[in-house]
Amino acid sequence: MDIDGVNEEENSRRVQVRFVTKLKPPMTVPPLPIAIPSNLTRLGLSTLVNNLIQNGNPDWNTQPFDFLIDGELVRMSLDKFLLAKSISAEKILEIEYIKAVAPRKEEEPSLHDDWVSSVDGSDPRFIVTGCYDSLARVWKAAGECTHILEGHSDVIASVGVINRKGVEGITVATASKDCTLRLWKFDTEDSINDPIRIRAFKILRGHTKSVQCVAAQNTGDMVCSGSWDSMIKLWQTNDSQSDGDLVSIKKRKGNDQADESQLEGEAVSTLVGHTQCVSSVVWPQQETIYSASWDHSIRLWDAETGKNSSDIFCTKVLNCLDVGGESSALIAAGGSDPILRIWDPRKPGTSAPVFQFSSHASWISACKWHDKSWFHLVSSSYDGKVMLWDLRTAWPLAVIESHKDKVLCADWWKGDSVISGGADSKLCISSGISVL
Repeated sequence: MDIDGVNEEENSRRVQVRFVTKLKPPMTVPPLPIAIPSNLTRLGLSTLVNNLIQNGNPDWNTQPFDFLIDGELVRMSLDKFLLAKSISAEKILEIEYIKAVAPRKEEEPSLHDDWVSSVDGSDPRFIVTGCYDSLARVWKAAGECTHILEGHSDVIASVGVINRKGVEGITVATASKDCTLRLWKFDTEDSINDPIRIRAFKILRGHTKSVQCVAAQNTGDMVCSGSWDSMIKLWQTNDSQSDGDLVSIKKRKGNDQADESQLEGEAVSTLVGHTQCVSSVVWPQQETIYSASWDHSIRLWDAETGKNSSDIFCTKVLNCLDVGGESSALIAAGGSDPILRIWDPRKPGTSAPVFQFSSHASWISACKWHDKSWFHLVSSSYDGKVMLWDLRTAWPLAVIESHKDKVLCADWWKGDSVISGGADSKLCISSGISVL
C-alpha cells in the first residue's frame, strides 16, 4: 500500500512500515504495511497516523503522537534515524506510536508574596507550596488557596505531604531556615470563601542550621530531614506526648490573648556521614533513605540501623534527588551544572550515570519521576525552564516556559499535570499531559 496526502519531496526514497500501538480504539490503525517517504519527521508521521485514524473515524480530532523504533523515540527524520542506528530500510519497519507527552493547557498562575521555594503534588486533591515569606499554602486548584500554614520565622525550604494510614485528615511537614520542622493537620473538605489560617500541632527541634529538605516514610509514621548542619534526622509524626513536650504559645484572638498548646518533638535518630549541606532526601521504601549533598555524594542509608549502606559520588554539588523509574530503582539527581544525571545502583560500577540529559542552561533545582511510568521525569532549572524527559530519547519531550525567572521547584500532580514554583513568586500548573 502506498500512502498519499503527506507533503514530501517527489524524489524521496520510500520505506515499508507497519504502525502498531498499545493505545485503545479509536486510536488504532490497520496493521498493514504501507510505503511512506523516508524523510518524514515526527510531525509528518503524526499527521500520517491522524489521517489513518480519521479514515476509519471521520469524527476524530487530531492530536500529536510520538514514535518508537526498537524502543527508542524518533527525534530526527526516518532516514537519518535508520542510518544512525544501522537499521535496514529493506525490511518492513515496525513503528510504535504513543501519545505525545506535552502540556495542552497552562493554568492561570497562583501568585505568592515572595519566591516559591518548594511544592508537593503527591495528593491529587491539593497542592502544597512553601514560600520565602515563611508561609506554606494549600491550593485545591489554580488560584484557589484553602489554607495558610503560619508559624515559621524564616524561609520555608521544603514541604512534604504525609500519608498516615488510619489517620483522618491531611498531615503536612515543612522544613525551614529557622532550623525547625513543623507538622500540620487540616481537612480538605472545609468549605470556605477565604483561606483558613492554621498553626502547627508539632514543632521538631534539633538541627543547628537551616533545614533544607524533608521527606516522609511511606507508612507516614516518620519523616526525615536534611540540613545545612550536614545531618539527617528522623522524627515521629504522631501527635502524642510520648516523644515531645507540650509548650504553650500565645495566639492573638481579637483583643484578647489565648494560650494554645503545641507539641515539641526531638529526633529519634541522627544519620552522620555527609560533610556539607544535605540538600535533598527521599524515603521511598521503609528500610532505605536516599540523600544528596553539596559534598558531591548520594548516600543510601539503612533507616533502622542508621548506617550508610552505599555511596555514589558525583563531580558536582547536588541540589535535588529522586528515586523511581524501572522497578523504582533509578536515582535521578541534579546540581550545580545543567546536566540531569541518572544512576542505576543495581548495575556494577554505579559511579557512572546510565543517562545524562544536558538541555538545561543553568543549575538544576528539582527533578521528579512520574509515579506511574518507568520512563518519564520532570526537571526544573535556574534557566527559567521546566523540562519533561523520557529515558528513550536524549532530547526533552517538552520545554515549559511559564516562569519569568529562576524555577526553584517542580513536581507532578494528578498524573497529567506538572506544577512548578520560582523566583517570580508564581505557582504554575501545566495540565493535559498524556504520560500513560
